[in-house]
Amino acid sequence: MLADYHVHTEFSDDSQELMEEQVKKAIDLGLDELCITDHVDYGVKKDWTEGDIVYRPGDGIGLAIEEQQPLANVDYPAYFAKFRRLRDEFSREINLRCGLEFGVQTGTIHRYEELFARYEQELDFVLLSIHQVENKEFWNQEFQQGRTQKEYNERYYQEMYNVIKAFKHYSVLAHVNLISRYDKQGKYPFAAVRDMVAEILKLAIADGKGIELNTSSWHYGLDDTMPSRDILRLYKDLGGKIITIGSDAHSTKYLADHMRDAWEILVNEIGFAKIYTFAHGEPIAHDF
Repeated sequence: MLADYHVHTEFSDDSQELMEEQVKKAIDLGLDELCITDHVDYGVKKDWTEGDIVYRPGDGIGLAIEEQQPLANVDYPAYFAKFRRLRDEFSREINLRCGLEFGVQTGTIHRYEELFARYEQELDFVLLSIHQVENKEFWNQEFQQGRTQKEYNERYYQEMYNVIKAFKHYSVLAHVNLISRYDKQGKYPFAAVRDMVAEILKLAIADGKGIELNTSSWHYGLDDTMPSRDILRLYKDLGGKIITIGSDAHSTKYLADHMRDAWEILVNEIGFAKIYTFAHGEPIAHDF
């Protein structure tokens, strides 16, 4: 089963790749399944219906610095309508799944509760990400500023725990150690946050949720997987079984990037035997 479960299109504020181009590329690559997971980040982005959308320069995801990005969430009616059309058009060539990536914060949980209630029937899959804390971004160091390395790492994981303790409408935790990608102080020892991460994983497992192996670590030049091998092993040792692979591709260039490398790590290094896909929110196990 070749399935990419973390993909962005023109409906994300930081991508300009047309949804149909991601689908066509997935077919060319021989994928069996593709899940589109465009961004929703309440607290720092507005819905299009709110008006007065602010534009900002590129943020390092892949757009040139002079390119302006709208600080806006998915245009939901247009998104779901286009997805349904492409799903029907390409149904004989690939299995398409509809998802969203929820960038939840404790202060925005109510917005996601409302959003999920409105569109639950449209969704096969929801990624839960911690992209901001206190409406402060990681990529520009706003969140880290004024905190020690210990403080911002612990605050990040505490926010994740608080969110998943209160919010249950998700399928998989995305890039669990995302903060490490933006840590300019160097690699923070896993032992220092292991207990916090373990509590997050135990709660996710108890709730029947999974985690993803995000292959963007390769094209960002990180020295380990995302999440790290330590986290993957801990998840398995705690009894975690549900795992997806996602490229986090914002363009066709990185679609399904290093997927087979991810397989090798999950099977041969960590010891997983199955990969998961989702339909209508329900996990489906497949042998590697």
